[in-house]
Amino acid sequence: MQPASLHDWFEINALFIRYATTLDHGDVEGCVSCFRDDAFIESPVLGRFEGREGIRRFAERTATVLRERQARFRHVVTNLTASVDGDRAQATCYLLDFYTEAGKTELLSPGEYFCDLTRLDGRWLFDNRIVVMDRKFDLGM
Repeated sequence: MQPASLHDWFEINALFIRYATTLDHGDVEGCVSCFRDDAFIESPVLGRFEGREGIRRFAERTATVLRERQARFRHVVTNLTASVDGDRAQATCYLLDFYTEAGKTELLSPGEYFCDLTRLDGRWLFDNRIVVMDRKFDLGM
């Protein structure tokens, strides 16, 4: 793999941002659309979710917390690195995950995303997203 071209880097970065913002706004289908059909998410806090239905369940859990608790998440991603080989890529970034409920905001934990991606029909999608957090936390989700 080679370092991503500027064009690929911006498109991959846009995918990371689209994922974070759709998740934070409770946009379940928008979140699911960031992934290939056979993709998976693995989180040390919430477990592993496979395929579109698994990722939909993952996103619905977040949307339920937002709705029922009138809470807010803010997934802030930064320091993106990406390598590309044709229509395959690997990318990582740092993550700051903030949670606000009842007027109180806390940093849940810093962490990192490790991802494999595929470009399908000119659009980058996640094959997998592995989340590594610096410390454990529990929101009762």
